[in-house]
Amino acid sequence: MATDIVNTALKRAGYTTLYEQVPWARALLGLSEGRHDVLINAWFSEDRKKIGQFSAEYLLNRIRFIKRKESPIDALTHEQLHHYLIAVVRGYAYSPAFDSDVLLKKVPVQNFSTAVRMLAAERVDLTLEDEYVARYNLALEANEVRARVEFLPGSLSENSLHILVSLKNPHHAKIVADFDREIAAMKADGTYEELLRLHGLQGPPEL
Repeated sequence: MATDIVNTALKRAGYTTLYEQVPWARALLGLSEGRHDVLINAWFSEDRKKIGQFSAEYLLNRIRFIKRKESPIDALTHEQLHHYLIAVVRGYAYSPAFDSDVLLKKVPVQNFSTAVRMLAAERVDLTLEDEYVARYNLALEANEVRARVEFLPGSLSENSLHILVSLKNPHHAKIVADFDREIAAMKADGTYEELLRLHGLQGPPEL
């Protein structure tokens, strides 16, 4: 989805894009050396400003908890999470504090679909996932699963996505300005929302 949003905005601004998928460390090195012009899905950090110019945020990734609708569980502190069984996807990085907390009662599962079905079947108390990913996958679940669950208020973590344009590119400031302008225009004319819908990620504010 991020690729489609970025490619659409850059093409509308008059740029020709060539997408190459490489490991993250290699992508950063390529950007710093000027071999790559743009990283399409960079989280903001001060260190990365040394090698590139960030665009404005074009997408927000939020990791959110999901519970059964009839559950009395409400907004939770980190310490309160210790009381509940939580289905987690093996190998998934949720947040440093959550991932490293050995007191949490985590139930490892293969994927989000398994996690949310266990939640609906009352085998765990909570699960969690990136909100866009969760909405997409919930739309594929049976109604008896989807109808039993809902997001808890708030989020475990939030990370804004930006493009990062290499400072080695002499036109980096113009590329960022053009991209930001087209993202704003896409939101105004409905193109942005349509891209979300095409990826199955546009939905009501809450389940």
